Amino acid sequence: MDISKFIRGVPDFPKKGILFYDITPLMLNSEAYSQAIDEMAAKISATNPTKILAAESRGFFFGPMIALRLKLPFVPVRKKNKLPCKTICVEYALEYGTDSLCIHDDAVSSSDRVAVVDDILATGGTAEAMCKMCEIAGANVACCAFFMELSFLHGRDRLGGGKTVVSIFEK
Repeated sequence: MDISKFIRGVPDFPKKGILFYDITPLMLNSEAYSQAIDEMAAKISATNPTKILAAESRGFFFGPMIALRLKLPFVPVRKKNKLPCKTICVEYALEYGTDSLCIHDDAVSSSDRVAVVDDILATGGTAEAMCKMCEIAGANVACCAFFMELSFLHGRDRLGGGKTVVSIFEK
Protein backbone atom coordinates (compact mmCIF):
# COMPACT_ATOMS: atom_id res chain seq x y z
CA MET A 1 0.00 0.00 0.00
CA ASP A 2 1.25 3.50 -0.84
CA ILE A 3 1.29 5.21 2.56
CA SER A 4 1.98 8.60 0.99
CA LYS A 5 -1.67 8.71 -0.11
CA PHE A 6 -2.62 9.10 3.56
CA ILE A 7 -0.66 12.32 4.12
CA ARG A 8 -2.61 15.51 3.56
CA GLY A 9 -0.82 18.77 2.73
CA VAL A 10 -2.50 21.76 4.39
CA PRO A 11 -1.25 25.07 2.96
CA ASP A 12 -0.73 28.12 5.18
CA PHE A 13 -0.99 26.24 8.48
CA PRO A 14 -0.14 27.16 11.18
CA LYS A 15 0.86 30.35 9.38
CA LYS A 16 1.03 31.71 5.85
CA GLY A 17 3.77 30.14 3.74
CA ILE A 18 3.95 26.87 5.69
CA LEU A 19 2.77 23.58 4.16
CA PHE A 20 1.65 21.40 7.07
CA TYR A 21 1.81 17.63 6.60
CA ASP A 22 -1.26 16.20 8.31
CA ILE A 23 -0.96 12.52 9.20
CA THR A 24 -4.43 12.12 10.72
CA PRO A 25 -5.76 10.52 7.48
CA LEU A 26 -3.13 7.79 8.03
CA MET A 27 -4.47 7.10 11.51
CA LEU A 28 -8.04 6.98 10.19
CA ASN A 29 -7.10 3.98 8.04
CA SER A 30 -6.15 1.11 10.34
CA GLU A 31 -4.48 -0.89 7.55
CA ALA A 32 -2.24 2.01 6.47
CA TYR A 33 -1.47 2.98 10.08
CA SER A 34 -0.57 -0.59 10.99
CA GLN A 35 1.69 -0.83 7.93
CA ALA A 36 3.46 2.39 8.93
CA ILE A 37 4.03 1.07 12.47
CA ASP A 38 5.32 -2.26 11.10
CA GLU A 39 7.73 -0.54 8.69
CA MET A 40 9.05 1.80 11.36
CA ALA A 41 9.39 -1.06 13.86
CA ALA A 42 11.40 -3.11 11.34
CA LYS A 43 13.86 -0.28 10.72
CA ILE A 44 14.18 0.45 14.43
CA SER A 45 14.60 -3.23 15.34
CA ALA A 46 17.64 -3.46 13.05
CA THR A 47 19.47 -1.01 15.37
CA ASN A 48 18.97 -3.24 18.46
CA PRO A 49 17.44 -0.71 20.87
CA THR A 50 16.57 -1.52 24.46
CA LYS A 51 14.00 1.28 24.85
CA ILE A 52 11.76 3.47 22.70
CA LEU A 53 11.58 7.18 23.56
CA ALA A 54 9.09 9.62 21.99
CA ALA A 55 7.87 13.15 22.69
CA GLU A 56 4.36 14.39 23.21
CA SER A 57 2.23 14.85 21.37
CA ARG A 58 2.69 13.54 17.87
CA GLY A 59 5.54 11.22 18.80
CA PHE A 60 2.98 9.44 20.97
CA PHE A 61 1.16 8.45 17.74
CA PHE A 62 4.09 6.13 16.94
CA GLY A 63 6.37 5.52 19.94
CA PRO A 64 4.08 3.48 22.21
CA MET A 65 2.83 1.29 19.36
CA ILE A 66 6.34 0.59 18.13
CA ALA A 67 7.42 -0.23 21.69
CA LEU A 68 4.55 -2.73 21.97
CA ARG A 69 5.38 -4.31 18.58
CA LEU A 70 9.02 -4.71 19.59
CA LYS A 71 8.17 -5.70 23.19
CA LEU A 72 10.34 -2.88 24.54
CA PRO A 73 9.79 -0.32 27.31
CA PHE A 74 8.40 3.06 26.27
CA VAL A 75 9.83 6.31 27.70
CA PRO A 76 7.49 9.31 27.44
CA VAL A 77 9.08 12.70 26.80
CA ARG A 78 6.92 15.48 28.20
CA LYS A 79 6.88 19.26 28.39
CA LYS A 80 8.41 20.85 31.47
CA ASN A 81 6.47 20.38 34.75
CA LYS A 82 4.34 17.51 33.38
CA LEU A 83 6.26 14.65 35.01
CA PRO A 84 5.85 14.02 38.75
CA CYS A 85 9.38 12.89 39.71
CA LYS A 86 12.92 14.21 39.31
CA THR A 87 13.62 14.95 35.64
CA ILE A 88 16.30 15.59 33.07
CA CYS A 89 15.19 18.57 30.96
CA VAL A 90 16.68 20.03 27.80
CA GLU A 91 15.78 23.43 26.43
CA TYR A 92 15.64 23.74 22.65
CA ALA A 93 15.01 26.50 20.14
CA LEU A 94 11.69 27.03 18.42
CA GLU A 95 10.97 29.40 15.56
CA TYR A 96 9.97 32.06 18.11
CA GLY A 97 11.61 31.40 21.49
CA THR A 98 12.45 28.21 23.32
CA ASP A 99 10.74 25.24 24.95
CA SER A 100 11.83 22.38 27.20
CA LEU A 101 11.40 18.63 27.04
CA CYS A 102 11.88 16.29 30.00
CA ILE A 103 12.18 12.64 30.98
CA HIS A 104 12.29 11.09 34.43
CA ASP A 105 15.92 10.94 35.48
CA ASP A 106 15.69 7.17 36.00
CA ALA A 107 14.00 6.43 32.65
CA VAL A 108 17.20 5.58 30.76
CA SER A 109 20.69 4.60 31.89
CA SER A 110 24.15 3.83 30.57
CA SER A 111 23.08 0.27 29.76
CA ASP A 112 20.40 1.47 27.32
CA ARG A 113 20.39 1.83 23.55
CA VAL A 114 17.51 4.20 22.90
CA ALA A 115 15.48 4.62 19.73
CA VAL A 116 14.35 8.25 19.55
CA VAL A 117 11.00 8.31 17.70
CA ASP A 118 8.89 11.15 16.31
CA ASP A 119 6.38 11.65 13.55
CA ILE A 120 8.30 14.05 11.30
CA LEU A 121 11.93 15.11 11.05
CA ALA A 122 11.85 18.75 9.97
CA THR A 123 14.56 21.05 11.36
CA GLY A 124 15.65 18.46 13.95
CA GLY A 125 15.29 20.54 17.12
CA THR A 126 12.97 18.18 18.98
CA ALA A 127 14.97 15.07 18.07
CA GLU A 128 18.22 16.82 18.98
CA ALA A 129 16.80 17.67 22.43
CA MET A 130 15.69 14.05 22.95
CA CYS A 131 19.15 12.79 21.98
CA LYS A 132 20.75 15.21 24.44
CA MET A 133 18.50 13.89 27.25
CA CYS A 134 19.66 10.36 26.51
CA GLU A 135 23.30 11.44 26.46
CA ILE A 136 22.95 13.34 29.77
CA ALA A 137 21.59 10.13 31.31
CA GLY A 138 24.54 8.19 29.87
CA ALA A 139 22.48 6.19 27.36
CA ASN A 140 23.46 5.55 23.77
CA VAL A 141 21.18 6.59 20.93
CA ALA A 142 20.58 3.49 18.80
CA CYS A 143 18.74 5.48 16.13
CA CYS A 144 16.49 8.42 15.43
CA ALA A 145 13.38 7.15 13.66
CA PHE A 146 10.63 9.11 11.95
CA PHE A 147 7.51 8.34 9.98
CA MET A 148 8.42 11.11 7.54
CA GLU A 149 11.52 13.17 6.83
CA LEU A 150 11.37 16.60 5.22
CA SER A 151 14.86 16.29 3.73
CA PHE A 152 14.83 19.80 2.25
CA LEU A 153 15.00 21.18 5.82
CA HIS A 154 18.23 19.24 6.56
CA GLY A 155 17.16 18.13 10.05
CA ARG A 156 19.40 15.06 9.99
CA ASP A 157 22.44 17.38 9.78
CA ARG A 158 21.49 18.83 13.17
CA LEU A 159 21.50 15.37 14.77
CA GLY A 160 25.20 14.83 14.19
CA GLY A 161 27.12 12.67 11.78
CA GLY A 162 27.35 9.52 13.86
CA LYS A 163 23.63 8.93 14.43
CA THR A 164 21.61 6.42 12.49
CA VAL A 165 18.54 8.21 11.08
CA VAL A 166 15.70 6.22 9.53
CA SER A 167 12.31 7.10 8.08
CA ILE A 168 9.76 5.32 5.93
CA PHE A 169 8.67 8.29 3.85
CA GLU A 170 10.60 11.30 2.55
CA LYS A 171 9.55 14.61 1.08
